[in-house]
Amino acid sequence: MFLPFLDNLRRQGVPVSLREWLDLMEGMGAGLDDRTVAGFYGLSRLVLVKDERHLDRFDRAFAQTFSGLEEVPVGALLDSRDLPREWLEKLAEGLLTEAERAQVAGSGSFEALMDKLRQRLAEQQGRHQGGNTWIGTAGTSPFGAYGYNPEGVRIGQEDSRHRRAVKVWDRREFRDFDDRAELGTRNIKVALKRLRQWARHGAADELDLPGTIRATADHGYIDVRTRPERRNAVKVMLFLDVGGSMDDHVRVVDELFSAARAEFKHMHHFYFHNCLYEGVWTENRRRWEAQTPTWDVLHRFGRDYKCIVVGDASMSPYEIAVPGGANEHWNAESGEVWLRRLTGGFPDHVWLNPVPEAQWAHTQSIGMVGEVFENRMLPLTLDGLTRAMRLLG
Repeated sequence: MFLPFLDNLRRQGVPVSLREWLDLMEGMGAGLDDRTVAGFYGLSRLVLVKDERHLDRFDRAFAQTFSGLEEVPVGALLDSRDLPREWLEKLAEGLLTEAERAQVAGSGSFEALMDKLRQRLAEQQGRHQGGNTWIGTAGTSPFGAYGYNPEGVRIGQEDSRHRRAVKVWDRREFRDFDDRAELGTRNIKVALKRLRQWARHGAADELDLPGTIRATADHGYIDVRTRPERRNAVKVMLFLDVGGSMDDHVRVVDELFSAARAEFKHMHHFYFHNCLYEGVWTENRRRWEAQTPTWDVLHRFGRDYKCIVVGDASMSPYEIAVPGGANEHWNAESGEVWLRRLTGGFPDHVWLNPVPEAQWAHTQSIGMVGEVFENRMLPLTLDGLTRAMRLLG
């Protein structure tokens, strides 16, 4: 019954040998998987994955094979209580016309929306379906699932539909970008090479052929000369927006990440969601348990790093302008404060946006981020990459 899992692992590019597969079977026979899905996941990843770069591919193969055996845990952001499941059961989904959607008003401010949510949590006693006030499903209420509201809190809904939620109650899982993605074109690498800065350092262990020829001619005997090895000296700090609306741009960001890995030997990367706040992370599966304080990043790495931020900058304006406006947690300081700290800490910075440039004017948050970055936001296209490398160079 596990052979499809082996096939999916190999199809995803995880190199699994027969010996390793037999070791997994032996471990299961000894009960090392605790006879649970979580135990089998941990045991199989320990035995079959030899390189951390393959962790994401392993997760995809595991999900493809065993999807539905385990539910993703749900956590509350504003209140530790679990909402009754019957409140959020999807019995029907209201379908609104464009004219009806235009008539649905938002809350007016982030503070007003949060106050309404606290009030509903205190007052509501039963299930709600199809209205415009209580926590429930369908309708135009700002709280719940499978309805419509221009500024709401999404609760009990697997994925985004209208991408207008100010807060997301449910805990979501994002995947890391693949640094070995097959590039659709070599032009991305060519564009990134414009940033390459060469410097010679270290021990003199590389043959200096022109110097050897010159010295031999001058001295009349073979005079071998060496020089320090020539290395790529540019330092890159890469910040990657992940999850939500960025799911539409996974392929192009995978390609960029893969090309950057190949071109820059001194590169560090961190993930964030929607906007930069007080914490970033390097593994999406551990984004809540193993965050790195943004202050540490700003203080640990020098101002000589070239800072590249990749994201669609498409979010609620509250996430940038208001303390507490973050989509998935309560932030003490606004996103704009942290973005300005980033641009101040790394003077050579650009923001690459995968959204077509012609559409930027339709999203208020893109204009807000572009203003913070002082018009150093560029489209994630070959032309945009070339212009960005010129700015950073």
